[in-house]
Amino acid sequence: MESAPLRIAVIAGSTRPDRKSRAVARWVTNRAAASPADFVLVDLADHPLPFLDEPLPAIHGSYAHPHTRAWAALIDSFDAYVFVVPEYNRSIPAVLKNALDFLHAEWRDKAAGFVGYGADASGARAVEHLRLIMGELQVADVRSHVLLSAFTDFDRDGAPRPPEHAEAQLHTMLEQLLSWGTALRSVRTETAAVAG
Repeated sequence: MESAPLRIAVIAGSTRPDRKSRAVARWVTNRAAASPADFVLVDLADHPLPFLDEPLPAIHGSYAHPHTRAWAALIDSFDAYVFVVPEYNRSIPAVLKNALDFLHAEWRDKAAGFVGYGADASGARAVEHLRLIMGELQVADVRSHVLLSAFTDFDRDGAPRPPEHAEAQLHTMLEQLLSWGTALRSVRTETAAVAG
């Protein structure tokens, strides 16, 4: 029997007013529409979380608050993630780090790809920082990523205007994400069978 399509979250990683992350996340989901996976835009602005307020570390998997349990159920429903991340002070936005820190097992043994954007380094340092966090969460990040320059790759209204090479990089990154997402789904299935 054929497996259900992969569910992939495209996470808009900034909640700042006039942010570009939602528009970039829409660009990703639109380009991925022909994919055999289901891509879902997850905007952190639609899932407001307080600063981490759980009494136990997330690795325990015991969540005291309804907002954490709702966030955990949403994130657990996906097989892979595309993080759309601006670079703030050579790193990722605090709201994204906070959303990552709330959970642990729900991220584990899944795949991730990255679309970064920013001024000086087009989001490269934010993507590199996010790769370190993914390693700790046991998320397999794919090699290819997309970087967009805040100076040249957006219209005046903030809509993304990616160059041809960015479109090609996105295609490659999505192919890698589908491959790794499929492989890791098998890992999670085997792990669940052993545990059950």
